[in-house]
Amino acid sequence: MKQFRKFLILPALLVSVLVLSGCERPPIEAVQHGYRGTAMDLIYNPRILAEQAAKNTVPVSYGAVPAEGPKAGAVYKNVKVLNNLSVAQFGSFMVSMTSWVAPEQGCTYCHNPANFADDSLYTKQVARNMILMTQRVNTQWQDHVAQTGVTCYTCHRGNNIPQNVWFKDPVEKVGNGMLGNKNGQNTPVDGSGYSSLPKNTYAAYLLNNKEIEVIGDTALPTGNKSSINATESTYGLMMHFSRSLGVNCTYCHNTRAIASWEQSPPQRAKAWYAIRMAQDINNNYMAPITGLFPPHRLGPTGDVAKANCATCHQGAYKPLYGVSMLQDYPFLTGPAKPVLKPKDPVPPAKSVAMK
Repeated sequence: MKQFRKFLILPALLVSVLVLSGCERPPIEAVQHGYRGTAMDLIYNPRILAEQAAKNTVPVSYGAVPAEGPKAGAVYKNVKVLNNLSVAQFGSFMVSMTSWVAPEQGCTYCHNPANFADDSLYTKQVARNMILMTQRVNTQWQDHVAQTGVTCYTCHRGNNIPQNVWFKDPVEKVGNGMLGNKNGQNTPVDGSGYSSLPKNTYAAYLLNNKEIEVIGDTALPTGNKSSINATESTYGLMMHFSRSLGVNCTYCHNTRAIASWEQSPPQRAKAWYAIRMAQDINNNYMAPITGLFPPHRLGPTGDVAKANCATCHQGAYKPLYGVSMLQDYPFLTGPAKPVLKPKDPVPPAKSVAMK
């Protein structure tokens, strides 16, 4: 009997290790988020929070620059977006934007050093439109960003391309036989938390206006038309929210009544506006400038990189933990203008590589 027990110890230990490897080791912090008795706790891992803190540090501020003096549009040639800034403001912002987006390449990432007014580099034209997009967010989407707003740094963090962007997936080929149609399921991707949930989360909700549907609490004949597949697609979006903000379901929902707006915290309304803001950005500022980009910057279906929740949040419940940078760059709050479409696409040979 003793020998039999010894024989079972090793397999039991191996099974225990495998089971516990999927669990987070303590300590885990719980913060009460809703009313007492609702069990609306936010669960945090201090080790993950420490890693996120380093990623969400605001760069050193040099302070606001005087708006008085000659205007950039009168002093420099071919200034199309920030022409109303003072020369001091314009120069300061160019330096800041370079450090936010292209710290290694410097000014030549967007400019021809022999002629700064030249528009031959596609990155310069893209930068103009990204400034317009930033102004749009800060003026038209305050229901989501409030007075904190965003800057180029919010998304880029020292990278040419924000670390969290997405492209459309190629159309999945399906057979007509036994395999049938997977409906985008059982193909683990980041957008659905690497689960078996439908993978078309970004295109469905952050580009197209797919209705968020969840199985109702009444029988189908009473009018509930939501399908199980539509519900699972919604859950995929919720997984994206959770991973992007580093929070669990109770950040936006009272889990005893997830569908009830009356019992949900204000963050749920913020998320509602976030979805529509992402649709606005992707449809009205990213898609229209697809022709500016060389082929190597486009996705497998030829579409441009687009934004999702992680683009700004990067694991934090608020981008940069809610610290605003707009006090130094007040001109990024407006005026919002439509996208600047190029007259002729820039040939790929004249483009610069982006990291």
